[in-house]
Amino acid sequence: MYRNPILYADYSDPDVIRVGLDYYMVASSFTYLPGVPLLHSRDLVHWEIINYCVTSLPFEKYDRPSHGSGTWAPSIRFHDGIFYVFIPLPDEGIFVARSADPYGKFELNCLAEAKGWIDPCPLWDDDGKAYMVFAYARSRCGIKHRLALAEIDPECTHLLGEPSVIFDGEQLGPTTEGPKFYKYNGYYYILMPSGGVATGWQSALRSRTINGPYEYKIVMHQGNTQINGPHQGGWVTAPDGKHWFIHFQDVIELGRVTHLQPMCFNAGWPFIGSELNGDGIGEPVEEWNMPAEGQPEYEIAQSDRFDGKKLGLQWQWQANPQERFYSLEGHPGIRLYCLKNEARENYLWYAPNAMTQIPQHKALTAVTRVRLCGDREGDMASLGVIGHSYAYVGIRKGRVSNEVVLYSGRVLQETYEGLAEEKLAESHVYDGDIVYLRLEIYENKTYRFAWSSDGIRYTPIGGANPLDRATWTGAKLCLWSCSRENEESEGYGEYEFIHIEKREGC
Repeated sequence: MYRNPILYADYSDPDVIRVGLDYYMVASSFTYLPGVPLLHSRDLVHWEIINYCVTSLPFEKYDRPSHGSGTWAPSIRFHDGIFYVFIPLPDEGIFVARSADPYGKFELNCLAEAKGWIDPCPLWDDDGKAYMVFAYARSRCGIKHRLALAEIDPECTHLLGEPSVIFDGEQLGPTTEGPKFYKYNGYYYILMPSGGVATGWQSALRSRTINGPYEYKIVMHQGNTQINGPHQGGWVTAPDGKHWFIHFQDVIELGRVTHLQPMCFNAGWPFIGSELNGDGIGEPVEEWNMPAEGQPEYEIAQSDRFDGKKLGLQWQWQANPQERFYSLEGHPGIRLYCLKNEARENYLWYAPNAMTQIPQHKALTAVTRVRLCGDREGDMASLGVIGHSYAYVGIRKGRVSNEVVLYSGRVLQETYEGLAEEKLAESHVYDGDIVYLRLEIYENKTYRFAWSSDGIRYTPIGGANPLDRATWTGAKLCLWSCSRENEESEGYGEYEFIHIEKREGC
């Protein structure tokens, strides 16, 4: 048996395919880059990160944190030996990343320049023609309840005509988005979430012709379960012919976690989950039989000794990656440089060089050992949590000596180039240049920091901080070195390791 969620981690807006015996899943990542993680599994339950579909975004805007922008809900398909990942940028248009090797480099091209087009998904029909279904973002174009269909060239480089609306869910399916396109047993199916992220449901459309008209049906809802808003994901068929549906649940502070549901067809309609209350609509299951037996128990890396030549795939930056952010070779661990923020104040919310990681548990402990190297006052190396309210603890070069400091921040405007404020919450004189920093996240949605000179005896700093989500993502761990005075510096923090483990009993 397996239990939901299969991943207690913020891989939001998932889509999934099977190629042979291998499953591949993609997810949105917004301003965090490299973007659109590509995960692999052999049993749909245990997953590993194998790649990213977007190395960086080709717009100067993304050289800075662009909270709420970036890569929204993607879709993945395998066609004629090529992996295609359709990626929406709500302010710039629809992009396509492609590669013959899921472990290799993905090439990115723009399919359509547009503002407000989101959540695209392609379908290659039996006659060789190709199509794309997509939704609209109310925040960009004022529409949130329509799906449109456009014919595209089979190579996915441009549109072949103007889109036409194939579903208007103003009454049936408000906040219609995230469509996934399929053809099965003579029907065209579109699986889509409706009703909003936290409280919505899973809907389906079907038609005998690609242009419609489409029939509508609710195929999964929360019902009597504790799984709120169960929707937005992908349908995949296993080698034994059984159907499965991967979707998310919004747990707010830690984002949208991943669930796996059994799926079948009833009277020509998808049925997802299990019928628990007799209303004919599926409800999400807490546990179910494993899709496959004897498969490798993959897991997503968390801890890191930074002893490779490349940065581990568990890490993303808060903007387009740049070589000047860090160094891995010729020294222990990773050096994160104390950079100046050219655009604005050097706050964590504004920092492109914040190196982030998605938490993999609802409760965890993270410890890092860092050496501060720098002579300029204000040089700092830190461990923190990014969200709409956030905090970080670090070692900072003071006027007279080093200090262990705690900063707290608050986001005043959550979207792209939104405003934040920060303050120094606590400071202690510290004689050394090496310090152990510890973060503990608790199931009650709070976190605390502590520091140590020897990694054995820890001194708490500050009190309990409320765990808070970021814009369209859950809270993230981060390592960050900066020039707190926002001046040019040659300083850096040298992080020997970070060790992350699930808190016992949580």
